[in-house]
Amino acid sequence: MITIREASIADINTIQDVANKTWPITYCEILSKEQLDYMMDLIYSDESLIKQIQNQEQLFYIAYEETSVLAFIAIEHNYKSEAVTRIHKIYILPEAQGKGIGKILIDAVQKLANENNSTSLSLNVNRFNKAIAFYQKLGFKIIAEENIEIGNGYLMEDYKMGKKL
Repeated sequence: MITIREASIADINTIQDVANKTWPITYCEILSKEQLDYMMDLIYSDESLIKQIQNQEQLFYIAYEETSVLAFIAIEHNYKSEAVTRIHKIYILPEAQGKGIGKILIDAVQKLANENNSTSLSLNVNRFNKAIAFYQKLGFKIIAEENIEIGNGYLMEDYKMGKKL
Protein backbone atom coordinates (compact mmCIF):
# COMPACT_ATOMS: atom_id res chain seq x y z
CA MET A 1 0.00 0.00 0.00
CA ILE A 2 1.30 3.44 -0.96
CA THR A 3 1.32 6.10 1.76
CA ILE A 4 1.78 9.80 1.04
CA ARG A 5 2.76 12.30 3.70
CA GLU A 6 3.85 15.91 3.71
CA ALA A 7 7.60 16.36 3.98
CA SER A 8 9.45 18.58 6.42
CA ILE A 9 12.99 19.87 6.69
CA ALA A 10 13.85 16.54 8.34
CA ASP A 11 13.15 14.91 4.94
CA ILE A 12 15.69 16.92 2.94
CA ASN A 13 18.13 14.01 2.68
CA THR A 14 15.31 11.76 1.45
CA ILE A 15 14.29 14.28 -1.23
CA GLN A 16 17.93 14.71 -2.28
CA ASP A 17 18.40 10.93 -2.44
CA VAL A 18 15.41 10.49 -4.78
CA ALA A 19 16.58 13.43 -6.93
CA ASN A 20 20.15 12.08 -7.08
CA LYS A 21 18.87 8.69 -8.24
CA THR A 22 16.31 9.97 -10.78
CA TRP A 23 17.83 13.06 -12.37
CA PRO A 24 20.88 11.43 -14.01
CA ILE A 25 18.66 8.74 -15.57
CA THR A 26 15.88 11.15 -16.57
CA TYR A 27 18.11 13.83 -18.06
CA CYS A 28 21.31 12.05 -19.18
CA GLU A 29 20.29 12.24 -22.85
CA ILE A 30 18.76 15.73 -22.55
CA LEU A 31 21.20 17.82 -20.47
CA SER A 32 24.96 18.05 -20.27
CA LYS A 33 26.57 16.77 -17.06
CA GLU A 34 27.55 20.37 -16.30
CA GLN A 35 23.97 21.63 -16.62
CA LEU A 36 22.67 18.67 -14.61
CA ASP A 37 25.16 19.40 -11.79
CA TYR A 38 24.31 23.11 -11.89
CA MET A 39 20.56 22.47 -11.67
CA MET A 40 20.91 19.86 -8.92
CA ASP A 41 22.84 22.36 -6.80
CA LEU A 42 20.44 25.19 -7.66
CA ILE A 43 17.29 23.22 -6.81
CA TYR A 44 18.33 20.49 -4.35
CA SER A 45 21.08 21.98 -2.19
CA ASP A 46 20.35 21.97 1.54
CA GLU A 47 19.99 25.76 1.46
CA SER A 48 17.55 25.72 -1.47
CA LEU A 49 15.36 22.96 -0.03
CA ILE A 50 15.29 24.53 3.44
CA LYS A 51 14.13 27.81 1.88
CA GLN A 52 11.48 26.09 -0.27
CA ILE A 53 10.09 24.11 2.67
CA GLN A 54 10.42 26.70 5.46
CA ASN A 55 8.88 29.50 3.41
CA GLN A 56 6.25 27.10 2.04
CA GLU A 57 7.23 28.15 -1.47
CA GLN A 58 6.47 24.55 -2.34
CA LEU A 59 4.74 21.81 -0.40
CA PHE A 60 6.65 18.54 -0.67
CA TYR A 61 5.01 15.14 -0.32
CA ILE A 62 6.80 11.80 -0.10
CA ALA A 63 5.36 8.49 -1.29
CA TYR A 64 6.24 5.32 0.65
CA GLU A 65 5.50 1.65 0.50
CA GLU A 66 5.91 0.32 4.02
CA THR A 67 9.25 1.92 4.99
CA SER A 68 10.66 2.32 1.46
CA VAL A 69 10.64 5.76 -0.10
CA LEU A 70 9.43 5.61 -3.71
CA ALA A 71 8.95 9.18 -4.89
CA PHE A 72 8.29 12.80 -4.07
CA ILE A 73 6.18 15.60 -5.50
CA ALA A 74 6.32 19.35 -4.81
CA ILE A 75 3.38 21.64 -5.42
CA GLU A 76 2.20 25.22 -4.97
CA HIS A 77 -1.42 26.26 -4.54
CA ASN A 78 -2.62 29.64 -5.84
CA TYR A 79 0.21 29.68 -8.37
CA LYS A 80 0.80 33.25 -9.58
CA SER A 81 -2.22 34.30 -7.46
CA GLU A 82 -4.56 32.27 -9.65
CA ALA A 83 -6.83 29.31 -8.87
CA VAL A 84 -4.12 26.96 -10.10
CA THR A 85 -2.17 24.24 -8.32
CA ARG A 86 1.30 24.03 -9.80
CA ILE A 87 3.27 20.78 -9.85
CA HIS A 88 6.88 21.93 -9.62
CA LYS A 89 8.53 18.55 -9.18
CA ILE A 90 7.61 14.89 -9.42
CA TYR A 91 10.29 12.22 -9.32
CA ILE A 92 9.84 8.48 -8.91
CA LEU A 93 12.73 6.14 -8.25
CA PRO A 94 13.63 4.18 -11.41
CA GLU A 95 12.81 0.83 -9.80
CA ALA A 96 9.35 2.13 -8.80
CA GLN A 97 8.40 3.58 -12.19
CA GLY A 98 5.61 1.94 -14.16
CA LYS A 99 3.78 0.78 -11.02
CA GLY A 100 1.14 3.52 -10.89
CA ILE A 101 2.87 5.68 -8.27
CA GLY A 102 2.91 8.74 -10.51
CA LYS A 103 -0.84 8.46 -11.01
CA ILE A 104 -1.36 8.04 -7.27
CA LEU A 105 0.66 11.21 -6.63
CA ILE A 106 -1.16 13.22 -9.31
CA ASP A 107 -4.53 11.99 -7.98
CA ALA A 108 -3.51 13.08 -4.45
CA VAL A 109 -2.48 16.50 -5.75
CA GLN A 110 -5.74 16.81 -7.67
CA LYS A 111 -7.63 16.14 -4.42
CA LEU A 112 -5.56 18.78 -2.60
CA ALA A 113 -6.12 21.19 -5.49
CA ASN A 114 -9.88 20.70 -5.27
CA GLU A 115 -9.74 21.30 -1.50
CA ASN A 116 -7.88 24.56 -2.22
CA ASN A 117 -10.45 25.67 -4.83
CA SER A 118 -8.07 25.33 -7.77
CA THR A 119 -9.68 25.12 -11.19
CA SER A 120 -6.66 23.54 -12.88
CA LEU A 121 -3.29 21.88 -12.48
CA SER A 122 -0.22 23.14 -14.29
CA LEU A 123 3.34 21.97 -14.78
CA ASN A 124 6.35 22.38 -17.02
CA VAL A 125 8.14 19.43 -18.56
CA ASN A 126 11.28 19.34 -20.67
CA ARG A 127 10.28 19.07 -24.33
CA PHE A 128 12.47 15.98 -24.71
CA ASN A 129 11.30 14.20 -21.54
CA LYS A 130 9.55 10.86 -22.05
CA ALA A 131 7.15 11.78 -19.21
CA ILE A 132 5.11 13.94 -21.62
CA ALA A 133 3.10 10.86 -22.65
CA PHE A 134 2.45 10.05 -18.98
CA TYR A 135 1.01 13.52 -18.35
CA GLN A 136 -1.09 13.37 -21.51
CA LYS A 137 -2.49 10.00 -20.43
CA LEU A 138 -3.61 11.69 -17.19
CA GLY A 139 -5.42 14.43 -19.08
CA PHE A 140 -2.79 17.17 -19.29
CA LYS A 141 -2.57 19.11 -22.53
CA ILE A 142 0.35 21.02 -23.98
CA ILE A 143 -0.52 24.71 -23.75
CA ALA A 144 2.70 26.36 -24.94
CA GLU A 145 6.45 26.10 -25.31
CA GLU A 146 8.61 28.00 -22.85
CA ASN A 147 12.34 28.63 -22.71
CA ILE A 148 13.60 29.61 -19.26
CA GLU A 149 17.08 30.96 -18.61
CA ILE A 150 18.27 29.54 -15.31
CA GLY A 151 21.70 31.11 -15.10
CA ASN A 152 25.24 30.19 -16.07
CA GLY A 153 24.15 30.24 -19.72
CA TYR A 154 21.76 27.30 -19.26
CA LEU A 155 18.27 27.08 -20.67
CA MET A 156 15.28 24.93 -19.76
CA GLU A 157 13.35 24.05 -22.91
CA ASP A 158 9.90 23.15 -21.64
CA TYR A 159 6.31 22.55 -22.56
CA LYS A 160 3.77 24.23 -20.33
CA MET A 161 1.03 21.70 -19.63
CA GLY A 162 -2.32 22.06 -17.95
CA LYS A 163 -5.31 20.08 -16.83
CA LYS A 164 -8.74 21.50 -16.01
CA LEU A 165 -10.34 20.23 -12.81
